[in-house]
Amino acid sequence: MNGPNSTNTPETPVSPRETGGFCRDCGADIPAADAAPTRRCPSCRSTRLARHPELDRLSIAHIDCDAFYAAIEKRDDPSLRDKPLIVGGGHRGVVSTCCYIARMSGVRSAMPMFKARKLCPEAVVVPPNMAKYREVGEQVRTLMLGLTPLVEPVSIDEAFLDLTGTERLHHMSPARALNRLALKIEREIGITVSIGLSHNKFLAKIASDLDKPRGLSVIGRAETLAFLAEKPVSLIWGVGKVMRERLEHDGIASIGRLQTMTEVDLARRYGKMGSHLFHLARGEDNRKVDPEGETKSISAETTFDTDIADLDDLSKELWPLCEKVSARLKHAELSGHVVHLKLKTAGFKLVSRQARLSTPTQLAESLYRTAEMLLKREADGTHFRLIGVGADDLYPAEDADPVDLADPNAERRRKVEQAIDEVRRKLGGKAIVKGRSLR
Repeated sequence: MNGPNSTNTPETPVSPRETGGFCRDCGADIPAADAAPTRRCPSCRSTRLARHPELDRLSIAHIDCDAFYAAIEKRDDPSLRDKPLIVGGGHRGVVSTCCYIARMSGVRSAMPMFKARKLCPEAVVVPPNMAKYREVGEQVRTLMLGLTPLVEPVSIDEAFLDLTGTERLHHMSPARALNRLALKIEREIGITVSIGLSHNKFLAKIASDLDKPRGLSVIGRAETLAFLAEKPVSLIWGVGKVMRERLEHDGIASIGRLQTMTEVDLARRYGKMGSHLFHLARGEDNRKVDPEGETKSISAETTFDTDIADLDDLSKELWPLCEKVSARLKHAELSGHVVHLKLKTAGFKLVSRQARLSTPTQLAESLYRTAEMLLKREADGTHFRLIGVGADDLYPAEDADPVDLADPNAERRRKVEQAIDEVRRKLGGKAIVKGRSLR
């Protein structure tokens, strides 16, 4: 772990009392030193040393599994260990993830498969196995919960943790407890993780990307402003391509430039986003780690092997996606008030449309009827390479699909879907299908 913000070397000189740390492999204490810091563990000779002036005073962490899907595939098939590996769809699909060997050739997540194959023709390509990945993700989550109940999942392979006040429980600092967790995940699950440790979620997330794979990186309070100053504005959460270009057009390319501006000035220029920029540019983030963090949306999508322009063919692809979203809503005990349709043209232009329902729904049929209505407006002969559907503005399950006196068939459709769900629970997902699936 090299660089001014890694756990090996503090950014500025500190007193000998503060320079102690620990070995990330054997856990041995690294003694404080008046001269140059020790580069190897005195016990096991490892170079993986955790050392930072604020190492034992920070408790907000972000844990991110390293190349998650690819790591699981390599774990389960040792013959893939030293080969470049891509997990993704067919020639027309995209890269779900890739191992670090493939990344050396320029392959990246979300890259079109044809481009990835061109960059790394020797790569082994395997299709994603989401059921297996979810199972491993739940195993990792269970181990996280052994450290603290304050675990906020971000996705299947990452989460925020708040270890404030856990020192007495674990008889060690949060940094040491997190490192012990990383070793346990490696030993018991067979994959690796990277850890970011800081004083808030924004900085912990940034830190977890600093030293992948198997990293433990720290951003302390004292170095926050200096660390952020040299970084591009795109590092700030919420600054996408359009906002970045707008800021750069206004002469604001670095976070350091934002740090010189007042909140009033930024709010005058960019509205609510201006205040957001002001605080995050200074490393100020008061969001709590929330184990009940709300799911913002539930969606599913598919990329076609060949472009599709015909409405009937597009509708046929839409139905199983609505069933997937419906099943996920029911599993999460949620319902959606807004249906979202996503299309990507053959030229990679993204088309996004949405419609608000009169009441929240969990039903695949209701999702499909609304999404198909949106689809009909866009199916004008344009060739599409991808279609997706999602449910947004989520409500509890008990708010879903109330009796609609204006639609006498609504209750019958709900009962039919409940019956289908019951058969599938007993006999499997393919035991019964609607005729629409057979078109």
